[in-house]
Amino acid sequence: MKPIFNIGPSIESRLFVAVFFAVTLLIADGVYQFSKPIRVTLNSLVYPIKFIASLPGEFLEESSALFVTQGDLLAEREILISEIMQLREKAQRFDILEEENAQLRSLMDAPLAPEFAKTIVELLAVDNSPYSQQVLVNKGALDGVFLSQPVLDDQGIVGQINDIAPTESRVLLITDIAHAIPVRILRNNVRLIANGSGNTNRLNIKYVAHSADIEVGDLLVSSGLGEVYPAGYPVGVVSDIIRDESKPFAQVNATPLARLDRIRYLLLLDTQAPLTGQAQQVDTQ
Repeated sequence: MKPIFNIGPSIESRLFVAVFFAVTLLIADGVYQFSKPIRVTLNSLVYPIKFIASLPGEFLEESSALFVTQGDLLAEREILISEIMQLREKAQRFDILEEENAQLRSLMDAPLAPEFAKTIVELLAVDNSPYSQQVLVNKGALDGVFLSQPVLDDQGIVGQINDIAPTESRVLLITDIAHAIPVRILRNNVRLIANGSGNTNRLNIKYVAHSADIEVGDLLVSSGLGEVYPAGYPVGVVSDIIRDESKPFAQVNATPLARLDRIRYLLLLDTQAPLTGQAQQVDTQ
């Protein structure tokens, strides 16, 4: 039905104005971050809702864990005993290597690598956006969590804290397309940059010269550059290399060592307060 009276600007004009203001607000927020306090407050307000929504899944998971046969328990016991024996053997060698390393550094007058306090956190939620690789954990500003704090699992580097609320924090995974981490090849110390691909099973190593000494299976560890991740933590393993001479750089991919698709418990490294002259501490509260 055609309206009798046309009052005010046209729909097209109003749409253009709305889109213009929306884009302007997005750009301004990206530059000045004025909406960040609002997001932190909203995260705190919706936390009880997210917690309640996650209860049925946790209940089912805990219930299914109870239905374990005796045979499964015995098999798991044998596996754990085997792993403990292997870890003890490695610990014996580690103690000797650590002592030798301290002696060498003393001769070279080089400082020892610092030890860091660690906090255990638990996964609360996973970002469902296909364009984002982030997870939510159950520690926040009230627990001493800080921006860019390194996050690990028992295999390697997981990511860094990129948003904080009072009782929870958001972790940007190393596979997020917005993330990059300086690494080096453990075999020969060649320095590289590992970029997120948007896939939890792949890292992209960009700008690798065709003549670079890099091989499939090379272990990548954090180089310590960039002042976010301490040096020497495992990041990934080179999975494939394509050297196409028609392109300026080789195409190199790596597989993260951290089990990013099976995260439950994580470690936060307190790099702002290295431990000196005291035993390693792990906060489980």
